[in-house]
Amino acid sequence: MEHTQTYDESTALGANSPTAADGNRLVGSDRVLAVLKALARYPDGVGLEELTRAVASPKPTVHRALGALRRAGLADQNVRGRYVLGDEFLRMAFAHHEARPEQVRVRPVLEALAHRFGETAHYAVLDGREVVYRAKVDPPTGAVRLTSTIGGRNPAHTTAVGKLLLSWRPVTVEEVEAWIGERPLERRTERSLCTAAALHHDLAATRERGYGVDDQENETGVNCLALPVYPTSPTIPSGAVSVSALAYRTPLASLVRAVDEIRALLGPLGEPHS
Repeated sequence: MEHTQTYDESTALGANSPTAADGNRLVGSDRVLAVLKALARYPDGVGLEELTRAVASPKPTVHRALGALRRAGLADQNVRGRYVLGDEFLRMAFAHHEARPEQVRVRPVLEALAHRFGETAHYAVLDGREVVYRAKVDPPTGAVRLTSTIGGRNPAHTTAVGKLLLSWRPVTVEEVEAWIGERPLERRTERSLCTAAALHHDLAATRERGYGVDDQENETGVNCLALPVYPTSPTIPSGAVSVSALAYRTPLASLVRAVDEIRALLGPLGEPHS
């Protein structure tokens, strides 16, 4: 099951945005970008009234923003008159994603992992308190819907890729506390690690063994094992590759026993170099 969050101006602009922080109304380019980001949440299209509520702006204001986006080819109306992302936006997004150097290099590895284990393989990077999925390959058969999508995010502290990449950063429990800050860690399942002490202990274990695990901490019934990769950085992993599996079909212990095989499939991508 996918987790969703309430959409507001802070979501659209980012929590550190001056506009989001001071509570002022969205204006100019900020308003247009907020409408564009809101459209991405409605793959089946959205009406003007609903979109107006989603971005908390007056209807004429949202209508003008939609007009600007439509003229640029970034928004359109479907046959039912509902607003959707435009074909030009999708063309640019997919062309950019496919051309990213790390995406091109990592995808064959993901395909090999998905074929070998019959489970979903991911490539993700760390962005603050979250991981962002840059690539995803489902198995040829037996794929199930996970919360991950390309470009989507999950909490770093509940995912194998996130904890693995975090293990290179906070070392002491005080540093973990500073990383957590004032915002409590989200509890995605009953197994999520939501205290500084528990997360510190897990990061230390991850650092020692060289791989990260998620034992149904982000999604009930799904476990994961992640290893670092170095597609753009020679000594510090720029991301991580993971195998996300249904716990009843591929238990975490099975992934752990196969860690050397997974590492071998990564090849040079999984090896730091000078």
